[in-house]
Amino acid sequence: MGAAHNTETRQPVLEIQGLKHSLGARELFTDLSLSLRAGESVAVTGPSGSGKSTLLSCVLGLVRPAAGSVKVTGTDIVGLRPGRLAVLRSQAIGMVFQFGELLPELSPLDNVMLAALLARTKRDDATVRAQQLLRELGVPQAETSQELSGGERQRTAVARALINEPALLIADEPTGALDTESRDRTADLLFGLPRRYACGLLVVTHDPGIAARADRTMRLEAGALKALPSGASA
Repeated sequence: MGAAHNTETRQPVLEIQGLKHSLGARELFTDLSLSLRAGESVAVTGPSGSGKSTLLSCVLGLVRPAAGSVKVTGTDIVGLRPGRLAVLRSQAIGMVFQFGELLPELSPLDNVMLAALLARTKRDDATVRAQQLLRELGVPQAETSQELSGGERQRTAVARALINEPALLIADEPTGALDTESRDRTADLLFGLPRRYACGLLVVTHDPGIAARADRTMRLEAGALKALPSGASA
């Protein structure tokens, strides 16, 4: 997939510079940097234990690195107070987990609305926006999310991640729990989101076929991110 249209003229939604972090005596990140713009997708691959999940935790502000900066829409979240961090995270970042992490007793609509209500969106506005997203993403109506297929649950999770119109969308192994058909359909959906919703997409995956769909693929190895050439195996 080629570079996202006109992304070079857009401000980065995520800028990581000089990230350093250790787990015990092991250096996890030595001098890690990454820039991601609106309308662009980046996939991060790497062996188990290389630090992919920790990298996402740093981007979400759940882990404070030893050094470096993590700027989300221009704000360095390293060192932000919890209250300010929570507001920025709810407004600027959407997250899609491997298993969806929906509340099973709630309907798809209520699952999606809940994220908007927690961000203090008015209920009527949250309802309209949630209904629109679920229609656009092809999620059927259901009394509970337990009635949905695996792919439908992931599309609901994507709608929930988009409800607050985030600048940055993060997906952690978003197709890892799906069958082949659902995996491909979910991947088609995910990698179409940056252009469709003008957000940046950061995907962590072990699947080289999924990673190859991104505009850029990076491999996390030896504490740094290294760009892989187009079409290279992740």
